[in-house]
Amino acid sequence: MTIAGSLALTAIAVPSSAIAAQGRAAPHVHAVDPEDAALSFDPGAYTTLTVTIDGRPVKVRAYSELCYVADPVAAAAQQSGIFGSTTITNTRCGYQSMNVYVPESVVADQRAPIYFAVNNAGWMASYIRASVTDGAAYDSATSNVGAALKAGSVFVDVANRSRGLTGADGSSPGKAPAAVVDAKAAVRYLRLNDASMPGSAERIVVNGTSGGGALSSILGASGNSAEYDHYLAAIGAAGIDSKGRSTLRDDVFAVDAYCPITDLGNADAAYEWLYNVLGTRDATGSNATPGDAAEIAARFPAYEKSLRLRNPDGSRLTADDMLDTIKKEVVRAAETFMKADPANTVPALGATFEITSGGPGGSTTKFYVNDWIDVDNAADKVLSVDMTKYLKFVATQATLKTTPAFDAVGVHGNATSGTETNLFGPYTQKYMNYTGWSWNHNDVAGDGSGIDDTGLTWDQYIAAKGTTLDDQIHLIDPMDFIGTNADTAPNWYVRNGTRDRDTSFIISVNLDRALEADKQVKNVDYRLAWNQPHAGNYDVPEAMAWIAEVVKKAGDPLATPHRGSTGR
Repeated sequence: MTIAGSLALTAIAVPSSAIAAQGRAAPHVHAVDPEDAALSFDPGAYTTLTVTIDGRPVKVRAYSELCYVADPVAAAAQQSGIFGSTTITNTRCGYQSMNVYVPESVVADQRAPIYFAVNNAGWMASYIRASVTDGAAYDSATSNVGAALKAGSVFVDVANRSRGLTGADGSSPGKAPAAVVDAKAAVRYLRLNDASMPGSAERIVVNGTSGGGALSSILGASGNSAEYDHYLAAIGAAGIDSKGRSTLRDDVFAVDAYCPITDLGNADAAYEWLYNVLGTRDATGSNATPGDAAEIAARFPAYEKSLRLRNPDGSRLTADDMLDTIKKEVVRAAETFMKADPANTVPALGATFEITSGGPGGSTTKFYVNDWIDVDNAADKVLSVDMTKYLKFVATQATLKTTPAFDAVGVHGNATSGTETNLFGPYTQKYMNYTGWSWNHNDVAGDGSGIDDTGLTWDQYIAAKGTTLDDQIHLIDPMDFIGTNADTAPNWYVRNGTRDRDTSFIISVNLDRALEADKQVKNVDYRLAWNQPHAGNYDVPEAMAWIAEVVKKAGDPLATPHRGSTGR
């Protein structure tokens, strides 16, 4: 199946013998296909920046706006996103480029890790940005950019198409799975040029938050899957030959993901179940359509059961024990926090949580009475957690999303924006509902989505010949690839704040349990992060220490053979 506007090419499986020819005896060697010649890296095309990290000057080589595909999709000069309207200068490749920053100390080091940062908050398209600028100062305790450079990693800022992107022809070429395809193309660019670039493409660590956390997760889960090959061919990605066959790998070494908004096809059901099973929406006055909430929530138990996941104790993870599972994760988060530093304490029952939010433009501090968690700070132990009051606390300090939370456009007369609905559908259409409930309840005439416009129920539409929605949902969902023959990243660091109401805690719990069951995965460091909201990179020293540990444990990338499987 293809999306309107993309090339209809057939994905061809790569024989294992062809992949073996990529062997790691000479890990940076790749026979360049003529079609890849335009994507060669020029080691001399850099400018030198001087930045300050922890008070010390550091020289960094900056390679700017490297277009990682041969046939980029042209963008309109005027773009609109969650931060307002903006005019871009690089309409040819500004959404399919990367900036590469190399500390002078590792210019000749082809063993250094590559810190691969994606920036698509809310699954929005991400225009190329300069995260390292001349004269900038960084604190490695709080800045992941500064910490990565200080640790001797090559820092790569990756732009990508995704929802909200306006093409030069007025279409929407960022529809799923464009973001994943672009991220894979960027990985392939790094592999193609591994011999001439500093750092090792065998040690790519992908970092992202929110929609970026989701993109990091699907990139890490779907390594080398042939299902993306015809999309990669359409944009001239490296390592796709003239016959549509893959000659390069796009698996990655590690994933560093924060609050991933993923599993979108089931995210509404998980959200409504969590915030209705104990009456949270009613308790916080955020249940404008209780009938809708109940209908969507009712879909969750069957879905959770279908995953066949298990908890660490071996028990089945179902809707019946989901609340207890989340409760245990909250307890672990609080106790980990208390044990980390004697100064770390949790407010006593009846005391207050002091929560400051905001950014450079100003911040606000609010106080919330702790009526839900009882702890012994001296013993670093949680004595009890009241889940009803805990979920109410989460939904009070940050108002719950609408019902539905993620696929709301086209429902209740909403024909504009606000949720991830515009990530789906053909390039020529603004949006298309991607969940059964929203499709069947679409009431915006003329939007091309729903029973009202197609005359088909969700099940009938998905079964119809030529539809693309099922492919789009599948190709951005890591849950569909973990545990399959795709090459899932062996190392995962996943965090989700205990105050995060932007997605259900269920989503990250399911991701963790699926990863733990995947035999390809060697290291999963998952935890709810104590008293953190929907945010990322708030634990830079801890995350960087984890990266250093898994890199050290993996050994020399020039001597260690890569995994033989290709997912093909």
